[in-house]
Amino acid sequence: MTALRESALPLPLVRRGKVREVYRVDGERLLLVASDRISAFDVVLDEPVPDKGAVLTQLSAYWFGRLAAASPHHCLTADADEIVRQVPALAPHRATIAGRATLCRQTVPVPFECVVRGYVSGSAWKEYRASGTLAGEPLPQGLRESDRLDPPVFSPATKAETGHDENVTFAHVERALGALAHSLRDRALRIYEEARSHAAGHGIIIADTKFEFGTAADGAMLLIDEVLTPDSSRFWPADRYEPGRSQPSFDKQPVRDYLDGLRKAGRWNGEAPGPALPAEVVRATSDRYRDAYRLLAGRPLEVR
Repeated sequence: MTALRESALPLPLVRRGKVREVYRVDGERLLLVASDRISAFDVVLDEPVPDKGAVLTQLSAYWFGRLAAASPHHCLTADADEIVRQVPALAPHRATIAGRATLCRQTVPVPFECVVRGYVSGSAWKEYRASGTLAGEPLPQGLRESDRLDPPVFSPATKAETGHDENVTFAHVERALGALAHSLRDRALRIYEEARSHAAGHGIIIADTKFEFGTAADGAMLLIDEVLTPDSSRFWPADRYEPGRSQPSFDKQPVRDYLDGLRKAGRWNGEAPGPALPAEVVRATSDRYRDAYRLLAGRPLEVR
């Protein structure tokens, strides 16, 4: 499969984001195309990572079909043949969309990321060390980095078009959304618990993840965007889990490690444009994405 830097399809382009394009199919449907672009430290790098877009798309489709709590959702199909059948104008572009495109219902997105944390890691660990809290709520004393949280914690964040999302309290979301905040929290926790149980049987710990929801034209609240992928979640290999430190993960960590080394050596200032990635870093990152899919779905990634 040829790596895709960006797509150019004969449909109205709604948005070109860091790693995907959104096209309008008609008044009710959108086409999401996940490229193989990769970003780190808020910089989109020049080198695409082969199969990354297909992993994000096909793993999301797997979860949409697997998890009872994921329904209702926006995904109509992620099968290239079915997409071409429903949108014949894409027939000459089947090779571009194969594996990496999702035909979905259009929604009005809820303006918050619904983050669920099952382990104290990343920004959660940073907040806990500083104040003993997570999302503004107190946590038990004496937790170590990467310790498991039971029950998991709903940790919402604002959406940022550029830069980092900002963690907010549940009370902040409740003031903005009213009773809907409780519904979103409950559903996000249900999806996470179901996915965490499935992943545990496949050798993966889902440390945390973020969900997005949107309101459809008929008023239904749908799970949208990518779901439980290496870009929206922290996946840890269960056989290497050791609390008290950061954990290895199935994501773009090889890219982050390489760039962090350049920053520490004074060879990159952390701003765009990013440095070129060595072939071995790209290869290692691609392997991690494919490994995450293989372990969770129980089969190798196949793009047809």
